[in-house]
Amino acid sequence: MAMDKADLQRRMHGALEALRHDLSGLRTGRASIALLDTIHVEVYGANMPLNQVATVSVPEPRLLTVQVWDRSNVQPVEKAIRSANLGLNPVTDGQLIRLPIPDLTEERRKELAKLVGQYAEKAKIAVRNVRRDGMDQLKTDEKKHEISEDERKRLEHEVQKLTDDTISEIDELAESKEKEILGK
Repeated sequence: MAMDKADLQRRMHGALEALRHDLSGLRTGRASIALLDTIHVEVYGANMPLNQVATVSVPEPRLLTVQVWDRSNVQPVEKAIRSANLGLNPVTDGQLIRLPIPDLTEERRKELAKLVGQYAEKAKIAVRNVRRDGMDQLKTDEKKHEISEDERKRLEHEVQKLTDDTISEIDELAESKEKEILGK
């Protein structure tokens, strides 16, 4: 089976999208609905994503509101937000939960910046693994005489370029998120 460049590209892009998703969940001092994406609430005997039991909105830059649809779910939603370790302190008013976004301390900013680096490294490792799969496939194709040595070298060059481009995109994403977090 010959190497599928589109498949390699799709898999590398997948690592990039996973990084984007991870970074969107990091708090930067501004309110963002993505901040609550990872929260699951124990309701109706099931573990449900927050957005399936409430409406999350950003009425102002430093405030999130969570409008819980069913009054009986207010406590579980509040508990889930508290236990998510996001440094948010829910203020409940009937079925509306307000989440003021506190200023980030310098220490917390540095921790978050370090986390950005870890997420980026995880994405780079995923991309390099895809690259290795592609290179291995090319060597196998050459051994089976499906492609020539010159063709293998040319395709290896393409795979390497794809890898380099994706990794530089990862670096750019991480760098801009770090600047956003550190407030530079």
